[in-house]
Amino acid sequence: MGIEHTRNFCIIAHIDHGKTTLSDRLLETTGTIHEREKQDQLLDSMDLERERGITIKAHPVAMKYRAKDGREYRLNLLDTPGHVDFAYEVSRSLAACEGALLIVDAAQGVEAQTVANVHLAHKQGLTIVPVINKIDLPNADIASVHRQLEEILAIPAEEAIDASAKMGIGIEEILEAIVHRIPPPEKPNDEILRALVFDSVFDVYRGVVGYVRLVSGHMQPGQAIKLMRNDVRYEIKDVGVFTPKMYAQPRLNAGDVGYFIANIKTTAELKIGDTVTDQRNPAKEPLPGFQEIHPMVFSGIYPINTADFEHLKTAIGKLRLNDSAFVYQPESSVALGFGFRCGFLGLLHMEIIQERLRREYDMDIIATSPSVVYEVITTRGETLLIDNPAHLPDPSLIEEIREPIVKAYVLCPNENIGDILQLILEKRGVMDHTETLDARRVMLHCELPLNEILVDFNDKIKSITRGYGSMDYEHAGYRAAKLVKLDVLVNGEPVDAFSMIVHKDRAEARGRQLAAKLKEVIPRQLYQVAIQAAIGGKIIARESVSALRKNVTAKCYGGDITRKRKLLEKQKEGKKRMKSIGKINIPQEAFIEVLKAQ
Repeated sequence: MGIEHTRNFCIIAHIDHGKTTLSDRLLETTGTIHEREKQDQLLDSMDLERERGITIKAHPVAMKYRAKDGREYRLNLLDTPGHVDFAYEVSRSLAACEGALLIVDAAQGVEAQTVANVHLAHKQGLTIVPVINKIDLPNADIASVHRQLEEILAIPAEEAIDASAKMGIGIEEILEAIVHRIPPPEKPNDEILRALVFDSVFDVYRGVVGYVRLVSGHMQPGQAIKLMRNDVRYEIKDVGVFTPKMYAQPRLNAGDVGYFIANIKTTAELKIGDTVTDQRNPAKEPLPGFQEIHPMVFSGIYPINTADFEHLKTAIGKLRLNDSAFVYQPESSVALGFGFRCGFLGLLHMEIIQERLRREYDMDIIATSPSVVYEVITTRGETLLIDNPAHLPDPSLIEEIREPIVKAYVLCPNENIGDILQLILEKRGVMDHTETLDARRVMLHCELPLNEILVDFNDKIKSITRGYGSMDYEHAGYRAAKLVKLDVLVNGEPVDAFSMIVHKDRAEARGRQLAAKLKEVIPRQLYQVAIQAAIGGKIIARESVSALRKNVTAKCYGGDITRKRKLLEKQKEGKKRMKSIGKINIPQEAFIEVLKAQ
């Protein structure tokens, strides 16, 4: 089939606007899947994806469609993750397309992620085909969504296709729009192989399977190729397309989307955004847009039972094979024993990895509170990247600490603006401007420190707006802030698992809260135990666990008071000696309780 009869497109939408349902209908209508293979969320293969209704991994699929003009077309659909954590993968998937179906829910209208995804698609120069989905819902307001498309996204309302993926309404019109509105891939100027890697998975039996879009040239088994980032040479064993299962082909041509299998052992070798080219006749320049993926959020993962360390090591290694953005290195903590310091793209990514460890590998794990990567400028002029508070240099050597900042879009109903603004100020955010979307909703553009929105920001937006609010964000560099390291001392000994980097103005409140929580969970000893929160050498909060007291005067039946006093003095000396040599063994349950509370 010629390149002019190929159409490469993706579907972009806010979470739960019907993206996966529409892809199921397109597969059924084009006859790509048979009646007996039908199931909901066909392209979502993980249990977690099905349960949460989100797409975690991109899944390409090739469909054949005979249009009303009698010609047969090959439609390559690249299903993309919708969450901001996977924004780089989405941008690479978009780079492999010429057009995008933009789905907007007829009842909910344009949301925060809709806006962010449209910006991404415009950046890649894609043709956008708007689809208003769920028109069969009783509370659908199609006229209002048409207005929002024009006012917020600057897309002409007459271009929108009214559809209902669930009921199968408008599917033919969507397929015709893909064929006639989305341009075919550009004809290459030469026959040199250039292929964009937009994803990869690990197969236990065959090694790494690379998902590619061919820009020029062709790929076939036995061909010698090289990756332009690491200049390593491989030989192709197999090529093919997805229908949605892997279907081997004799060769892939320019404009095709498919897979290739070479002798690649780990996904770390095949980076997303890399360019595959021919070994004998290589391209001079790689395809544009490649970036190294850097983790944004770090957390320590430890086995609750220390004997499970080897089991955890194997499980994390297997997860790493399928997820090149996930990084880890061994670390040990005085309090929690041996574990791993893990880096994630964001909070959802972290949640998914932890959930998969618990489910797929049956691991009982405890995770330390998530922290971000700080830039520390030392007095010598060096720039250090710190992801663990324990590695922070001495305060006297620190010139300034910079924290990562995000640009956030928060969508909320008009009546909740005051509460949302209050929340943004609480999280040390700076308002940029507000934008009125329609009579009911506004969009707030603001800048926030990433570490402030890690834990509960999204939940608080949802509870303030009763579920009607939504947010999306993108990274906006680093900014200097008054940050300090908060240490927790138990009986004068620092406990590394509770150390954290906090804003100077919040340190006292955070220290008090931690000390109070620890007081509840640390068991009483025969002597008083001091729990202190400190910044450098300055103690900012203190709680005491009172001593268990043995009644040493119980055996004295009357007699002189000096006998009792002598026994009490002796007890006091013993307690002082015990305190100087005693070590507090903080139970594992105490760590779990405190880390849950953070």
